[in-house]
Amino acid sequence: MAGTLYVIGVGPGDPELITVKGARILQNVKCICVPKGREEGSSLALSIIEKTVRMEEKEIIEAHFPMRKVRSQKSGKDYIGSDIPKLQSIWQKTADAISERLNKGIDMAFITIGDPAIYSTFFYLYDKLLELNPELKIEIIPGVSSINASAAKAKISLALADEKIAILPANYMDNLKEILKKFDTVVLMKVHKVFDKVISILNDMNLLDKSMYISRLGMADEKVILNLKNVKENDLDYFSMVIVKK
Repeated sequence: MAGTLYVIGVGPGDPELITVKGARILQNVKCICVPKGREEGSSLALSIIEKTVRMEEKEIIEAHFPMRKVRSQKSGKDYIGSDIPKLQSIWQKTADAISERLNKGIDMAFITIGDPAIYSTFFYLYDKLLELNPELKIEIIPGVSSINASAAKAKISLALADEKIAILPANYMDNLKEILKKFDTVVLMKVHKVFDKVISILNDMNLLDKSMYISRLGMADEKVILNLKNVKENDLDYFSMVIVKK
């Protein structure tokens, strides 16, 4: 009988934010697949669970997911960049490694920062895994997202009553002004590379005083800056967001 793949959100950084269910499954499985951004780097998701899960005698599969600008396949433009074959090859290699163990009856986990349903690396593998085995058993365990955790840290409500929320990857914000006009709360994910542009737009719309910057939430060096004018260049980080709350 084939094993079950558990896709587990481990929260934004604080190991105490891993759910009880997620921690229990991680403790019981013998094999864990961990994503990381660089071949020579380490996995942030793994560093989170190592603080709360006993890792002795567990097999760790490292999955290298390059930090590329990638567009949804549903948009009609599969991937941005010239290395589509390389990305596909990397994802296929990981899917093959996972399927090999599942076919031996080994239950395993794939961990992802935050929640698996929000900009998660796992869904680049999902279709490939089902192509290899349409009967594959996959259980997705939700996690605390950086969005929810950031709002809690800043002590703000993301929405009340009929208020509307927009969540955007900051790299895709051609129509940011229109979105800011239409929504009561706008969350911009991974703003580090476009922060100056974001500041300029918010300043033009008189929204600077209604915005805050959060980076590396739940980690030892987390930053919550309620005045965007106080954000310095060395504060900018890949794991960052701006929340605009009108």
